[in-house]
Amino acid sequence: MTRLAITGHRGLSSELEAEVDRMIRAAVAEDSGVVGVSCLADGADAVFAQAVLDAGGSLVVVLPAVKYRESLPEDYRPTFDRLLARAGNVVRLPFVTPDSHAYMEAGKRMVDESDSLLAVWDGLPGRGRGGTADVVAYARSKGVPVTVVWPEGAIR
Repeated sequence: MTRLAITGHRGLSSELEAEVDRMIRAAVAEDSGVVGVSCLADGADAVFAQAVLDAGGSLVVVLPAVKYRESLPEDYRPTFDRLLARAGNVVRLPFVTPDSHAYMEAGKRMVDESDSLLAVWDGLPGRGRGGTADVVAYARSKGVPVTVVWPEGAIR
């Protein structure tokens, strides 16, 4: 059983999210007993979580902060709730407010509990601490294998 963590961009266009979905499903399909480790943010995290469940895998959810759900887009919250309800294990970090520090700690926790990291990343520097680029850098610094998926020529 492989423990695969996800980090990736949020706010993807519907076209880009559809292509990312295909790429994630291909990556997840390589391991029939995958355990997906995710924060369940909108975007790549949610696409990954659904792909893991659809492949018969299980979910470990790392919640960065007590008020994390409230920080997510309102129209995404029902999806978040549905995915969270299907998690086999939920890790709740001790932060109240979801901020860059809490996000970075959640990213570290996911990497530390995983065999590898799947990064839906355009390769550009992060827009704030704790984002995809920082989680990729952390995983690489720990020797955790990173697989980057991003549609060629796509811009977010």
